[in-house]
Amino acid sequence: MSNDCRYPPISDYGLIGDMHSCALVSRSGSIDWLCFPRFDDASLFGRLLDWDKGGFCKLAPMGVRAVTRRYLPDTNVLETTFETVSGRAVLSDFMPVRPASPRPGPHDVSSRRQVLRDLQCVSGSVRFEFVCQPRFDYGTIVPHAMNLNPNLGLAHGGKDAVSVFCTAPLEARDDGFYCSGPLRQGQRVCAAISYERGQHHLVEDLDEDALVGSLDETAAFWRQWAARCAYEGVYRDDVVRSALTLKALTYAPSGALIASPTTSLPEVIGGVRNWDYRYSWIRDSTFALYALFILGYREEADEFMRWMEWSTLGRARDLQVMYGLNGERRLWETELGALEGYRRSRPVRIGNAAHTQLQLDVYGEILDSAHLYREFGGRISPEYWVYLRRVVNFVLDHWREPDDGIWEARSGRQHYVFSKVMCWVALDRAIKAADALGLPGDVPEWKRVRRQMREEVLLRGYDQDRGAFVQAFDSKALDASVLLLPLVGFLPATDDRMRSTIETLRRELTTPEGLVYRYRGVDDGIGGEEGAFLVCSFWLADNLAFLGRKREARALFETLRSYRNDLGLYSEQVDPPTREMLGNFPQALTHLGMINSAVQLSARPRRPHYP
Repeated sequence: MSNDCRYPPISDYGLIGDMHSCALVSRSGSIDWLCFPRFDDASLFGRLLDWDKGGFCKLAPMGVRAVTRRYLPDTNVLETTFETVSGRAVLSDFMPVRPASPRPGPHDVSSRRQVLRDLQCVSGSVRFEFVCQPRFDYGTIVPHAMNLNPNLGLAHGGKDAVSVFCTAPLEARDDGFYCSGPLRQGQRVCAAISYERGQHHLVEDLDEDALVGSLDETAAFWRQWAARCAYEGVYRDDVVRSALTLKALTYAPSGALIASPTTSLPEVIGGVRNWDYRYSWIRDSTFALYALFILGYREEADEFMRWMEWSTLGRARDLQVMYGLNGERRLWETELGALEGYRRSRPVRIGNAAHTQLQLDVYGEILDSAHLYREFGGRISPEYWVYLRRVVNFVLDHWREPDDGIWEARSGRQHYVFSKVMCWVALDRAIKAADALGLPGDVPEWKRVRRQMREEVLLRGYDQDRGAFVQAFDSKALDASVLLLPLVGFLPATDDRMRSTIETLRRELTTPEGLVYRYRGVDDGIGGEEGAFLVCSFWLADNLAFLGRKREARALFETLRSYRNDLGLYSEQVDPPTREMLGNFPQALTHLGMINSAVQLSARPRRPHYP
């Protein structure tokens, strides 16, 4: 394990975004991750993955003794307060957003592809320092930096360029820009980093009033959106923060929800389990649609469903696990050998080879998403039903085959229990749609095979000796994905087999604090170790709630809340002994799991329907 102390803990970062891209800002006021102009483009600031090469932008007082931070209430505007010996200063960081039309939909969001920073001295006096060192294409291109006027600079290299504006005079230094100076109470320094399009860019000069006005406009945008949240339970603040995070991780032009804005943050420090999550997983679709609907964000749910239909239509056998932001299918995986990785966790990867895997569960998730959309009042078009029937036919032809599984193993295909259950879900949801809407389809045959699938899972997926559903047919290995069986309506948590499974998983895959590992002691073809998987822990809380063990469910939920950072953001995994965040950050699926669990613990929970 690397102890490279130059890298802040993952929990030190806060997220700002404009629904086209986003940035991670550390407690020290340094932007260490920013990809422009889209989430999945190459990094402009990438010090998160290589401290020396990656580039960064820092604005903060010198001689800081203490730091506190928060989001402005119900916004994605990050506010960091710095205490020094001589004074106190507040840094506001945000990416400007505003409606693009008088009556905007979710995709009508205007973005300048810009980060704005405002440091104001609120008491005493401080001396500030601004250092901006862009490094294009994941740190491989050191730009040419030059002043256009005393307050405006341009850095360009390859196809990329950024302008850097500061209300204090800038000096081109170290292939970037620098300035420093004193601030007394009431004084401020503002900066803007703007993506410029190619050789024919038009660099805008800015002023302090425009930047402050943009802050007010952006805060108003987020507050108006957050006010639409329909959840009124005990955990409203948590739910709204998770909803705002999910909104920031949504690509506005298409409606796609990315899994995370980062790549290659490790699942164990110094390990090789480092993946690119800047894409949209079909597996997350049902969770995302459910969360959007129950929180009252119908328009966002409509946009996401339209993206999913657009991206997945075609031959059923071509259905992928994940897609790019506009439905791109070729997400080739490459290792960036020149980068040392976060705390020397290598390799750094861009792209994701799992997009070529066969994961049969996604066929169930496509049908489940359509079912959920219909349940909440959405319409299944005749054209889309034709496609869904193709998906059903593919499931009928292939459900007996092994696949690569929900966890994207690289050790060879198996007959994963969760994959078989989701094939059952595909037929179950198709039957429900055909019966409810009078849609064409061979419903008797679908019912016959659905029954056959269920019998097969109960016969070969449940191990009598272990008293649990296992990872794969005829296996002894445990897997936390079977906690989803009650959530998808395959079997109630009160069934004796599920009760026994829950207890076995708690005994063998769960830490004393209640943190759940996906699996243990299984060769998945990747090597190395990983942390506890937070969303699996939320699934356990859901199961306890289904069993009527509300006190235990709530106690676990409260424990999981303690694994947020101070801004309410969750990672993918945590290291139980140290509580250190692991994996890409922030993680959409964890936030989706948190929202679902908060609803299950509310006064009016939603329960699955069982056959």
